[in-house]
Amino acid sequence: MKPVVKYVTIGAREIGEALAFFDPVLAALGHRRVWLSGDWAGYGPEGDEHGTILICAPFDGQPARAGNGIMIGLHAETPEQVDAFHAAALANGGVCEGPSGFRAAYGEGYYLAYVRDPTGNKLSAFHRAEAH
Repeated sequence: MKPVVKYVTIGAREIGEALAFFDPVLAALGHRRVWLSGDWAGYGPEGDEHGTILICAPFDGQPARAGNGIMIGLHAETPEQVDAFHAAALANGGVCEGPSGFRAAYGEGYYLAYVRDPTGNKLSAFHRAEAH
């Protein structure tokens, strides 16, 4: 049996700043905030009440910081969703780490964009067109 990731947790410096970034950025990929409790928030697609992407202050009480070499890749249904993700990130405090576009070096049909959130976490949105 293949391992399946059920959720990912992303550390945030400040929950208000994180919500202002992640609400529009994840909405571009079809996710919505499904709950907020203190300094924790959960995002997921329609019908998901647990959340597949969780945002929070670190459990150990230390400041959130981006991990060097860690990146979270988020699936996009279309290249237009990748573009919307990238635009929403830049409009809401994110930093470009690579604009939307095809990446021939990854294989045929890969369309991606890379950003960093306000805490410095690296995220990508990717779409892979089916080869014909």
